[in-house]
Amino acid sequence: MNLFTQPRDSPWGVVDYCDTLCSGVYLVYTPEHGGIMVAREIEEFLSPAARQYGQRKNGFICFEQDADEEIVLRELLDKKLWDIPDRVKDRAAFEENINAALRKNHPQYWRSRENGRVHTPPAKTATAHDDR
Repeated sequence: MNLFTQPRDSPWGVVDYCDTLCSGVYLVYTPEHGGIMVAREIEEFLSPAARQYGQRKNGFICFEQDADEEIVLRELLDKKLWDIPDRVKDRAAFEENINAALRKNHPQYWRSRENGRVHTPPAKTATAHDDR
């Protein structure tokens, strides 16, 4: 069950149809263009570095298909909220295409993502010797 209403209007025009990537995240198509729209209520799953590339429209943060939608796809994959569709035969190549586009078009985002992945310390687990 999807708790969110699919968008009818986008920054790129009236939505012809959309695919739900996960609850509240839509890949939208218009007669001329499209992109990914993320419901405001769940946008916190996106990193601050990712959110800065979106534009706001009708309760969504929107990412244009030619320039920015790879950011959302990368974030969804990293957080295991979306799987590459079965129709994609070479999933490793698909994922590398996302990464290559991000390295080329959004190097600052890519650095932020990589720094967060490399420098995030593991969560500390409590032991019997902890005084806290």
